[in-house]
Amino acid sequence: MALGLNVDRPDATCDDDNCPFHGTLSVRGQTIEGTVASTDMDKTVIVEREYDVGVPKYDRLMKRRSRVPAHAPECLDLSEGATVTIAECRPLSKTKSHVVVDVAEASDEPGGAD
Repeated sequence: MALGLNVDRPDATCDDDNCPFHGTLSVRGQTIEGTVASTDMDKTVIVEREYDVGVPKYDRLMKRRSRVPAHAPECLDLSEGATVTIAECRPLSKTKSHVVVDVAEASDEPGGAD
């Protein structure tokens, strides 16, 4: 266990200063579980999570989705469709304030579920 979270330290090592395992980046605050929607950017992934919101007028639930940019450390192997856990950290750029800390599984479904 590392970081004070229930995650294991990855086997691979890296030279990334913004790696919570091998660098100096500390994590604090919330942790979010979601699916990797995009890996197109350098050292950044987009994590998408879907949740339900109640609509009182119709007494039903409506699906919403949230997309959070997160830093991808070099020691973690990330691909689109993988289920990951991200943790809040200090702001790394204008939009990035989260870092990937755990990769749970990779989905066989290309493009994710629609």
